[in-house]
Amino acid sequence: MTSPQRILIVEDEPLIAMMLEDFLEMLGKDLAGSADSVATALSVIETGEVEAAILDVNLSGGEKSWPVADALAAAGIPFVLATGGSGDMVADGYKDRPVLPKPFTMDAVEKALDAL
Repeated sequence: MTSPQRILIVEDEPLIAMMLEDFLEMLGKDLAGSADSVATALSVIETGEVEAAILDVNLSGGEKSWPVADALAAAGIPFVLATGGSGDMVADGYKDRPVLPKPFTMDAVEKALDAL
């Protein structure tokens, strides 16, 4: 099985999102879309172009990315949870999902995506 190529980034910090986009490019991955909110991420998922995703758990304004995780899981699309906090921040239904700790490194992003 090959690792996913078209990756959705859900990240509310523009500089972190740009860094992840650069990492994906250097890793030979394609950006399926970048979203800074649940609504935007859900609209990208609806395009059918997403093969995997990196989800920041906590988004702006106290918004959580769990509705995005639910949509990805329902569609059978693998994803990595990105968080700067402890595993306690991960909802019970997603504790089995890979976690990508912040701050990100390209090596950690590559390993997380390859594991999907």
